[in-house]
Amino acid sequence: MADGVEAVVEADGIVAVRAAEPFTVPVVVRGYETDTQGHLNQSVYLQYAEHARWSLLQASGIGQSAMVATGIGPVTIETTIRYRRELRAGDEVEVSAAIVWGEGRTFVFEQTVRRTDGTVAAEISAVCGLLDLTERKLVKDPGAALRALADDPSPLGLSAE
Repeated sequence: MADGVEAVVEADGIVAVRAAEPFTVPVVVRGYETDTQGHLNQSVYLQYAEHARWSLLQASGIGQSAMVATGIGPVTIETTIRYRRELRAGDEVEVSAAIVWGEGRTFVFEQTVRRTDGTVAAEISAVCGLLDLTERKLVKDPGAALRALADDPSPLGLSAE
């Protein structure tokens, strides 16, 4: 088992790994992202979450152009944000991204926006899938599709098989 991996989980043909540490990206809240109350505008949390998801894919060796070249693209079906503490301009945060694999055509990104002092500012859960760009339908096995594209599938919570 690779360093930083705690366990292997097998469910309906999906081989998944649990990373010891979640994937995170640093972000500094910029002044123009705040609203009239002086805290981070609610829509920007979605941008931070999207940035972390794409960064996770890139850490696995999957670029946007590679996905498009194989005829697939990620889609978000549902997003839930639970705001915990406000963020203000200049706050330094880490945005985590971890995929929870299940059965079927969708998977869930569980994400946390956390100040560097450990304070949780928001929890984000996004139900996602991979869209077949020709058929305009969700790919049946998104884990297998991402594993095939990845140089290192472990950040995705997938084994190399």
